[in-house]
Amino acid sequence: MEVGGRARATAAVHSGGGGVLSRRLAGAELRAVPEVRHELRALLHGWGTGELRDSAELLTCELVTNALVHSGDDARLTASVGPRGLHVEVRDYGAGAPRPPDATTTAHGGQDPAPAADEAPGTSGRGLLLVQSLADAWGIRAHEVGKSVWFDLGPASGS
Repeated sequence: MEVGGRARATAAVHSGGGGVLSRRLAGAELRAVPEVRHELRALLHGWGTGELRDSAELLTCELVTNALVHSGDDARLTASVGPRGLHVEVRDYGAGAPRPPDATTTAHGGQDPAPAADEAPGTSGRGLLLVQSLADAWGIRAHEVGKSVWFDLGPASGS
């Protein structure tokens, strides 16, 4: 639903500490990234450790930024938290496919991934490396139109 040109998020918190955040992201609207961070922070209030929540925010913002910058189209964020942990999925409707980190791309001393033809060296290729490094599980799912990139964290101990 559009309100004043901005996407409205829908969030529902369920008994037992679970909840869902769903948000449409307008293509190339990078102002949505800090808004998503704020909404996710509210969803995760009281869940997990501060470090786990920080990782969730970082990874979610990476996926949202990637979808908005690289797809050239709208995207949809869905985040759900419950007893099994956190699942975040960002779906875009662009034709391009993300380039997952490969064996030569490591966080400690590996080669930097080659930038795409339209990107400056050193400005791309680290988002999925962060996801690979910090998430418990992650993946890329192709759709008839577009794709989804997702990750899982948790379950958080003590939640």
